[in-house]
Amino acid sequence: MREQSSIHFYLNWAKERLDEMDATLASLEAKAGQVKVNSKIKANQLREHLQKRRDEFQATVKKQAEAGEAAWERTKSQLESNWNDFEAQVKTYIDSVGKQAEQQQATFRDVAAAQVKAWREAADNLRDAATKVAAARRADIDAALKQMKANASEAEARFQKLKQAEANPGRRSVPRWRSHAKLSTAPTRPRGTH
Repeated sequence: MREQSSIHFYLNWAKERLDEMDATLASLEAKAGQVKVNSKIKANQLREHLQKRRDEFQATVKKQAEAGEAAWERTKSQLESNWNDFEAQVKTYIDSVGKQAEQQQATFRDVAAAQVKAWREAADNLRDAATKVAAARRADIDAALKQMKANASEAEARFQKLKQAEANPGRRSVPRWRSHAKLSTAPTRPRGTH
């Protein structure tokens, strides 16, 4: 179960990075027309290179999606390195197009929006999982509570009988298993007849 949880964590981390890469590329593509002509060729080359990096990242994630935790441990450092390279190339792209503040801000907003979306999805998934676990366990809890109440009622009844026996010490208490037994099944004869 722990291995499954770790793999799930890595997959979520990778999905968040892919979402950020997609948002960055979409933002850069949307702003491509605003790039100055002399920077356009270099900007297009950088965007193509960023797309290639993103595709390589996704291919690595897909390949490792079925692998075990040990494989993810080895691959995670590679994916982190790829992610850091991607971010560095985004900075290079933004710098190469003349440090256009508007594009930098728009890209930042788009990446931040992708991050917020990823966090909301993660929170929603966690809430859904918690709800499912709670619902599944509710029936078990209700059954345990019912049994505890029945046991408590039985104990209370025995306690009340004990209190009655203590309150009436002269009265002989008949054991429960004998209280309903017949004393004799043979017919009785009147006294004095043989």
